[in-house]
Order: sequence, then C-alpha cells, then structure tokens
Amino acid sequence: MRQAWIDASAGIAGDMLLAALLDAGADLEAVRAAVAAVIPDEVRLTPHQVTRAGLRATHVRVESTDHHPHRTWAEIRDLIDRATLPERVRADALAVFERLARAEARVHGVSVEDVHFHEVGAWDSIADVVGVCAALHDLGVRELSAGPVAVGSGRVRTAHGELPVPVPAVAELAAGRRILAGGEGELATPTGMALVTALARECPELPPMRLEATGVGAGGRDVPGRPNVVRVLLGTGRQQMEESILLEANIDDLDPRVWPSVLAALLEAGAADAWLVPILMKKGRPAHTLCALAATSRADPVRTAIFRLTTTLGVRERAVRKTALERGWAHVDVLGARLPIKVGYREGVIVQATPEFEDAARLAVQEDLPVRAVLDAALAAARTARLAPGEPVPSHLEDTCSPH
Repeated sequence: MRQAWIDASAGIAGDMLLAALLDAGADLEAVRAAVAAVIPDEVRLTPHQVTRAGLRATHVRVESTDHHPHRTWAEIRDLIDRATLPERVRADALAVFERLARAEARVHGVSVEDVHFHEVGAWDSIADVVGVCAALHDLGVRELSAGPVAVGSGRVRTAHGELPVPVPAVAELAAGRRILAGGEGELATPTGMALVTALARECPELPPMRLEATGVGAGGRDVPGRPNVVRVLLGTGRQQMEESILLEANIDDLDPRVWPSVLAALLEAGAADAWLVPILMKKGRPAHTLCALAATSRADPVRTAIFRLTTTLGVRERAVRKTALERGWAHVDVLGARLPIKVGYREGVIVQATPEFEDAARLAVQEDLPVRAVLDAALAAARTARLAPGEPVPSHLEDTCSPH
C-alpha cells in the first residue's frame, strides 16, 4: 500500500501541501487538468524552487487570471459535481469543502448552504483543494496520515477584524486533533486544516514504511531560523491491524442497473471493499444493503460518494478492525505471457498466492482457452516458482498495490 505522512510541525496551508506533493513527484499537468475541470481558465499554477531558512523547497504560485465572485459552498459543490474528474478526486474534494463549510457555518452562525468563501478565497481554495486531491490520486496514495499541526500564536488581521490565533475556523476544524503553537503568527490556514482533518488520520509519529520520496512545500514567507515548510514522506508499507469504518445503507429504490457503477465508484473514492447484500424490507419490498469498508481517513470521501451516487437518506457507521496480510506481487510465465501473482504473507511465510483474474481472463481470450484452464496453469507455474502457501517469501517480491 502506498502511503504518505504529512509533517505539519511548522504549519499547514493548502498551497504548501500541494507544493510538497508536487515536490514528491505528483504530475503537474494532471493537477492543472483537474483544477481546470472545475474552474476553467480562472487560475494559473506555477511551481518554482525557493529556500526557506537555508533549505530547498518548492513553492507553488497560485495566480488569478480573471476577476472571481465570492462563491457559496452550494456553488462550489455544483462546480465539482459537474466537473470531469476521477471519482476519488471528486469525493475527496467534496469531503474537504463540506468540512470547511460546516466549520465556517458554525463560526459565523449561518447555514452551511449560505457559507461564502470570501475569507479563504473561493478560487484559490478550489485550486488548493482540488490540486491536492488530484496530486494524491496521481501518486497512488491509499493511506494518508499526519502528525501534530502547528497553528501559531498571537493575533492576525482578517476581513472580520483582528482575531486570535488559531483563528476560529481553524480551531473548529482542529477539534479532536493534536495541535501545538509552533511559533508566532498564523501558521495553519482553514484550507490547510480542512485538508488534513478530512483526508488524513492522526498519526503523531512517522508510520513504518519503505521510504520512496520526500516532498518539501514552502510557504510564502522565509522565516529566519525556522523553515516555513510542509514535508510529505511518501512510501509503501502496511500495518497488519488497521482501524476501519464500515458504512452501510438500506436502499430499495435505486435502478439495479446502476449498482455496478456505484460499487466501482466507491472503490475509486477510497473504499477498501464495497458490496451488496440482498434484503427484504418493510411491506415485503426487495432491497439491498450497500456496504463499504474504508480506512478511517477515507471515511469522509466514501460517505460523500454514497450520498451523491445513491438515493439513501442516511448511512450507518461502525468502527471495525481489519487484520490484513502483508502483500506484494510476483510474475510467472504462462503460455508465453507473464502473469502477476498476488502474494499474501505473514512473518516471512506465504499464506496466499493467487493469479490476478483480469490478466488471466485477457490471456484466455487471446489464446481461445477457458479462463479456468489459464488460472490452473498460472497456479501450477506459481507452485513451480515456490509461490505457494508455506514457502518463504521471495526476495524479488514487488511491494506495490498494482501488478503492473
């Protein structure tokens, strides 16, 4: 599983996190395309190298190309809903903005639908939020976590006058999370805090991972003696015991032809698994229970996707613990082709070794053979290669979520 950990010990802002993800290897054009899908021709993203307290970092300049109106949460939600985006990017962005809107609504005493993003700036916050969600998707991050967030200290001038730090919206968003002052001034913005709390589980210490890359994103100011940066550590790894959320909804009025696309969209939104259970509801009506299992940090986007894609008015949730085998991929030669074998192992010993079905099915069509024959041949080749239960884990196993 590819995972990323956010070091926000010097603060957090949306553009800083976006810069860190680009610095870690996210594709700039993929990010630009996602932002343009939501607000075409409204902003320009320009990364460049800077130094902060003597350390190299990437800074992203988010520039307006036109005059922008202040938008409500309802208007931003409609823009994201109508945009052509990967489902996971859409679900993540909606979850972040919904969290931000609820915090602003509570602070200002208005309804969520009437929240105007004038203080955080609608166009630049859209670029930051959608850009970060697109960067995470491009990097293939399946598990995002974050350490304590530095929020700053003192007072700051805003459109509402002089306010204490952390400003009310940041304090509302940070409820239940570990924070620290970390320095003078405003170090955490509402957009940055919304991204962290909506998408990342709290993990005070760096989780175990095989480190692949480090990204450093710079804030706008160069503070002497304190690097004004957000770091992202990107790697692979899997903890055996995972805290997860099981989301369920009973639905009796959805066109059954839609269900395959709903399940696929929930997986793309970040669910570890999604399935249907046939049930009989009141008055003898046939129905389904929609179930989705997600890591705690992915619950918000998956929940948002359920409400957006189905007719349900409510979602039941309960915490569960999932014990997962460590896993990786190996390849075997079958009928002149290389087929991936998914290997699950524990304490250095293989527990499961299974051919990837879709690859086997494609090879079966190509060779005009039954799929079962190709699967049997792949299992035989795996056993010959000592990829079988009880065998030691081979050193060439690939630590990746994808066989390709």
